[in-house]
Amino acid sequence: IMINLLVLKETINSEKRVALVPDEIKKYFDLGFKVTIEKDAGIHSGFTNEEYKKLDANITENVIKVIKESDVVIKVQKPDLRLIKEMKNESIIIGLLTPKKNSPENSIYNKKKISAFSMENIPRISRAQDKDVLSSQSNLSGYKAVLDAAHEYSRSFPMMMTAAGTLTPAKVLILGAGVAGLQAIATAKRLGAIVSAYDVRLAAKEEVESLGAKFIIFDEEALKKSQTTGGYAKEMGADYKKKQEQALEKAIPKNNIIICTALIPNKPAPLLILKKTLEKMQRGSVIVDLAVETGGNCELSEIDKIIDHNGVKIIGYANYPSRIPGDSSTLYSRNLFNFIKILINQETKKIKIDLKDEIIEKTLIAHQGKLMNL
Repeated sequence: IMINLLVLKETINSEKRVALVPDEIKKYFDLGFKVTIEKDAGIHSGFTNEEYKKLDANITENVIKVIKESDVVIKVQKPDLRLIKEMKNESIIIGLLTPKKNSPENSIYNKKKISAFSMENIPRISRAQDKDVLSSQSNLSGYKAVLDAAHEYSRSFPMMMTAAGTLTPAKVLILGAGVAGLQAIATAKRLGAIVSAYDVRLAAKEEVESLGAKFIIFDEEALKKSQTTGGYAKEMGADYKKKQEQALEKAIPKNNIIICTALIPNKPAPLLILKKTLEKMQRGSVIVDLAVETGGNCELSEIDKIIDHNGVKIIGYANYPSRIPGDSSTLYSRNLFNFIKILINQETKKIKIDLKDEIIEKTLIAHQGKLMNL
């Protein structure tokens, strides 16, 4: 008996990604899956219904009928409630499910004994790296943020020597040197800018310098203690924050482009660019705030807007990976397949949810009528 996989189309306007790209279909067949795609699911990422059909996937317009027979449903963002209600008992849903204690879908998961896997909960361990969607998507966000900044900036990034004289290179500062920040550094360097970066984790210093950027440091002792065991940034104390504010107030106005990528898991983003600092920046400068959805690193950024404050542009696009949907879908799709592989018993080709596996156990938010990890 084959396992029925259903790929749902994204319904939010700003979501251009898809959970399965045509290249990955054959891998699912080899695992014992039958693959059905909701019509037009891949259109916004550049994948046509014909491309899926050519690779023997079924295309459906009648999602309500197909979801009732599907064992595994995959999506980028959480499906509509009306679809979750139609899912069959003890089936599996996988996606970026934004888990919250009081979400209305939780009771449906429980009632139907649905196993819900939230991909944002993938643990940061080496065996989970190829399943880590937050990292793969952040990588592309960091790249795209620099291109957006270059597009809005009224000057060039590289130094240019011309017959009419020399143009000086842009100075770019990256705040937060995680996955997105490091990719932003690499991209800005490739465009020829002078790049510096700041992070509260001392571990980031080596990575920043290996990419040819300068690491801003002002309190080495505090930095040594500022990383969680999972490798994420911790929230810093008041004394450090004061020093940080002063250091950034000095550093920020010396730069033309600021890319903000600083996040703290499950907490509001740290505020790094205050209005008074921003007002010292040169006209024509550009800020891209990748943290805007969790409050923003810049005091004046607003979701899905470009704000012009005294000639400084502040870009606050939400859902950055969706701005480069072809590649973000490809990486998301691979991450998802690598995850689904560990849910399948290779001999029997049947689903087996092993709660002793740390990756499975940490990613589940509902299983067998119980909520988990909320």
